[in-house]
Order: sequence, then C-alpha cells, then structure tokens
Amino acid sequence: MNDTTDIMNHLEQQVDELLVLCKRLGEENRSQRAQLHHLSSERATLLEQKEQVRAQVDAMITRLRSMENA
Repeated sequence: MNDTTDIMNHLEQQVDELLVLCKRLGEENRSQRAQLHHLSSERATLLEQKEQVRAQVDAMITRLRSMENA
C-alpha cells in the first residue's frame, strides 16, 4: 500500500511540474509572439523609410544630372 502511495505522490509531483512548465512555456510563447509582431512592424516601418530615402536620393541624382547637362 505504501508503494502505491509513493507512486501516486511521485506522479502527482510530476503532473504539477508539467503544469508549471506548460504555464511557463505558454507565457514565453505569448511573449515571443508579441516580440515577433513588434519586430515585424518595425521592419515594415524601416523598409518604408528605406524606400522613401531611395526615392529622395534618386530625385537628387536626377536633379544633379539635369543641372550638369544644362
């Protein structure tokens, strides 16, 4: 009888540890998803800014070439 109680106590402890681990992993997952969303938004903003700068540089080059040819 004592062995059965020990086994049950050990299983209960393992289940408790698994529940704690699942909760921690769920929190980490939510945190990483939020971080991924933030980084994706930041990347999109940076790509947009890069395109704006590229367009400005292209416009400057065009103006300089037209001044050079004038």
